[in-house]
Amino acid sequence: MSYIKQMVVAVIGAVMMMTPAFAQDRYDTQKVVYHINYNGGEDDKAYRGALRNIQNHINAVGAENLDIKVVLHGNGVALLKSALSNDLLQNNVTTLKSQNVAFHICNNTLKGRKISYEADLFDVFEEDIVPSGVAELSHLQQQGYTYIKP
Repeated sequence: MSYIKQMVVAVIGAVMMMTPAFAQDRYDTQKVVYHINYNGGEDDKAYRGALRNIQNHINAVGAENLDIKVVLHGNGVALLKSALSNDLLQNNVTTLKSQNVAFHICNNTLKGRKISYEADLFDVFEEDIVPSGVAELSHLQQQGYTYIKP
């Protein structure tokens, strides 16, 4: 097992143990879409903050009580581009995905910026690509997802 995978397993175990019992009584099942379309800034600080917010949400409600989608378009797609060379972002993305967080990437952005999801982005597959990031946000909200822009 690689070092990153070992760390992910350790983090997930720790997170599950940290979820307060009262949180499970307070929060019902939630469907949430996180919207990221901005630059990460120096050291990807904004991206790391957004991913930390998502993890904090999971810690409070419990992964089993959440259906989380992250929609990336425009400058937000750079989160997964930066993750190719940023081990911390890679670990954050991997940890969230292991808790069933889905990342949806805008095809319009990929085409417009000539980005190959296979070569230029971390851990993206064909099924992660959506036709339009903004249309996906509307679609998910129509399905009852709460919109959050961290």
